Amino acid sequence: MTPNRILPDLQCSLICDDVRQEASGNLILLGVIGMIRVPGVPIVAPKLCIINRWTAGVGQFTEQVRIIGPDGSTVLRKSQAKLALPDPVQNVTNVSVFGQLEFPAGGVYYVEVLVDDVMKLRYPVPVVVVPQPGQAGAPAVAATEG
Repeated sequence: MTPNRILPDLQCSLICDDVRQEASGNLILLGVIGMIRVPGVPIVAPKLCIINRWTAGVGQFTEQVRIIGPDGSTVLRKSQAKLALPDPVQNVTNVSVFGQLEFPAGGVYYVEVLVDDVMKLRYPVPVVVVPQPGQAGAPAVAATEG
């Protein structure tokens, strides 16, 4: 008996500045993000991409990617995409692009990845305010003579 539906595994999920495709079809990830450092808030990210790779499933599914605020429940943005895996040895890579994403405050935001309303992964993305030299709260840089 061949199964007609197996929920896929999320092989990886990464947040980055941009995703490009080579002529070969391979993807190039630009600026993989672990933490977002900003000079102040609120701030708008012109573009953030979340890349998800699915494997080991059979059937048709709906992927949902949500960006959650520091309170742990407010959905700032979400995207939805269909994916199909005809065979468990195949894989599918989806890229969600979020343009003009506003971070109203510093804190720990979250990326949630679901397939058919089943949470597969939730990971933190800290937004850290790092004042620039000369801004209030920034450490003074002493001039040295040589």
